[in-house]
Amino acid sequence: MDSAAAISTPDWNVDRPFLTGQFYQEIKATPGTAEFKGFSIDSSSGTDNAIGTYHATIQELIVIDDLLSTLVGIEGRYISIKKVRGKEDAITFQVDASMDLALQEFAKRLFPLCESYILINQFVEARSQFKTGLVNHAFAAALRALLLDYQAMVAQLEHQFRLGRLSIQGLWFYCQPMMGSMQALSVVVKNAAANNCVGSAVLNLLQSQAKAMAGDHVVRSLLEKMSQSASTAYLGILERWLYEGVIDDPYGEFFIAENKSLQKESLTQDYDAKYWQQRYSLKDDIPSFLANAAETILITGKYLNVMRECGHSIQIPVAEKSKLTSVGSNHHYLECIKSAYDFASGELLNLVKNKYDLMGKLHSIKHYLLLDQGDFLVHFMDTAKEELMKKPDEISVEKLQSLLDLALRSTAAAVDPCHEDLLCCVERTTLLKRLSTLKDLEISQSAPDSNDLEEPLSITGLETFSLNYKVQWPLSLVISRKALTKYQLIFRFLFHCKHVDRQLSGAWQVHQGLRKLDMQGTTVSVSSLLCRNMLKFINSLLHYLTFEVLEPNWHVMLNRLQTAKSIDEVIQYHDFFLDKCLRECLLLSPALLKKVERLKLICLQYAAATQRLITSSLDTADTNMLSDDSPSIEKYKNLKLRTPSQMLRLAPENITVFESVLKFEREFSSELHSLGPILSSGSRAEPYLTHLAQWILGVGKDQ
Repeated sequence: MDSAAAISTPDWNVDRPFLTGQFYQEIKATPGTAEFKGFSIDSSSGTDNAIGTYHATIQELIVIDDLLSTLVGIEGRYISIKKVRGKEDAITFQVDASMDLALQEFAKRLFPLCESYILINQFVEARSQFKTGLVNHAFAAALRALLLDYQAMVAQLEHQFRLGRLSIQGLWFYCQPMMGSMQALSVVVKNAAANNCVGSAVLNLLQSQAKAMAGDHVVRSLLEKMSQSASTAYLGILERWLYEGVIDDPYGEFFIAENKSLQKESLTQDYDAKYWQQRYSLKDDIPSFLANAAETILITGKYLNVMRECGHSIQIPVAEKSKLTSVGSNHHYLECIKSAYDFASGELLNLVKNKYDLMGKLHSIKHYLLLDQGDFLVHFMDTAKEELMKKPDEISVEKLQSLLDLALRSTAAAVDPCHEDLLCCVERTTLLKRLSTLKDLEISQSAPDSNDLEEPLSITGLETFSLNYKVQWPLSLVISRKALTKYQLIFRFLFHCKHVDRQLSGAWQVHQGLRKLDMQGTTVSVSSLLCRNMLKFINSLLHYLTFEVLEPNWHVMLNRLQTAKSIDEVIQYHDFFLDKCLRECLLLSPALLKKVERLKLICLQYAAATQRLITSSLDTADTNMLSDDSPSIEKYKNLKLRTPSQMLRLAPENITVFESVLKFEREFSSELHSLGPILSSGSRAEPYLTHLAQWILGVGKDQ
């Protein structure tokens, strides 16, 4: 709580300091102020005679009477208490200069005890205000109880004095045991006041002072008791966090900060959402006795907070809660923290896995975004082909969504209860450009030049289409916007590879339909061989992506998730799976990805030109049959090659077509062979590139 918002004490508590004990007159600070100066009775406003005019026995009685008053912060007739001007909490004592020297020495021995009492009493009054926090309140209450015992001792000494049984030596004898404890506490309160310590800082100060007094068992026990009392309020805050996931910290003393501006909805909307990392975070001022367990405490409360926001009832075993009552040397509180962590971790993990079916969601995402079940995709690409051929700005996402829903209901995906969470989306940039905008991805090689990232002039929905997935809280902790974006990057790469494969398969069907014709030495035979090599390349690439990358890594992740003991481990294993898949799918290697994209572009250009290339060798009357998109091969049975006279007449045109096929072949072979050095140089650092090279670089060697 802000100090300005804290409840203040009444004004008269400040306007009339005499009622608080802080009523001493100020004197000017001088180099000799630290000494116990004498003063002349003539300089005072009193009418008492100088103490030196009395007999030594009478002087002793007067000094004892004054010292008993000074011990509780009240000036005597011949001993005065002064505040040093310009020095906060600095106090000096002055005695009558005519006092017997032996009595002055006895008095000076007791002045440190008197000063300690005054400092502690002032600290108690100052730190009892609302704005100083719960730890200071508890510490002040413990000090107040100690001062009551101290005052009772002074009262008993005064009683003995009234009975005539107390000498100056006896007073020193009875006060001496208290001096060490009071001085140690005065050191603590001085440091606390000077540094304006609150919360954890007060506890750490008490702990450090207790360790420093290891040689004095009595003083150390007292400081440990003070620390125990001061930490009671702090442990109350800690209990609510450990057992309820709630921060009940009105004065901002707890070492865990809550950022209420971060909402859980950001996990599904913002790629850079920091909800899980920054909604609750550790402060710098952590109590020393909790330093080693701070991270565990933070995570425990976060887990309980998630369950509370899910409406899940949380019931901590009472036996576990009762342990968190002290921070003694037996370390029971650490056992309590560990038990609370185990309970919260297990409960949240069971909640996410069982009630919210995390594994089912991940399998569903794998079916659609990693193309584990491709029947719906084939149906969708057939029906949405016309729409996907448009530019991204001209595509109707609503129409694509309806076609996707139709494909899902018409295939095996209809039995998946999660298929309704699948959504269509159309990006505005190419895959390479999108990757370059995600700065947090660990790009393994130098990024491509700015010229390489320029958008193609004829980009279509086939290059920018993607799928999205609706994820609800608390599954959004694992399947966040960032995780879904990584899934989408992999999907876009796979989807475009599937599109290239479909186009080449269509071209291959055209060539197969012409097998009955004598194609030796014609453009068709050369084109057929090129088409086969392109198909082998794209199929090898798809095989590598699915069976060498996605499937093995998926099974490794599943095995790890089965043994995960906390939601943080689940998030870690899932993120590791996605990052590894992105890297091994070449999406984090711009140089390789650019080469692969160039090869796919050549394949698409060739597939689009196949119709024109093939018809150049056929009879014109029969070419109209190829305009039918039916996959049936019956349409090729009546095709005829051009007659020799026709071929002779069209020789210049055939040469041009033949050169076009050879151009495609040269470009494809050149790009394919240029992959070799890149894969070889990178395979030492990235072993997965060896598998890719084995699959891809074999293309064309059997020609």
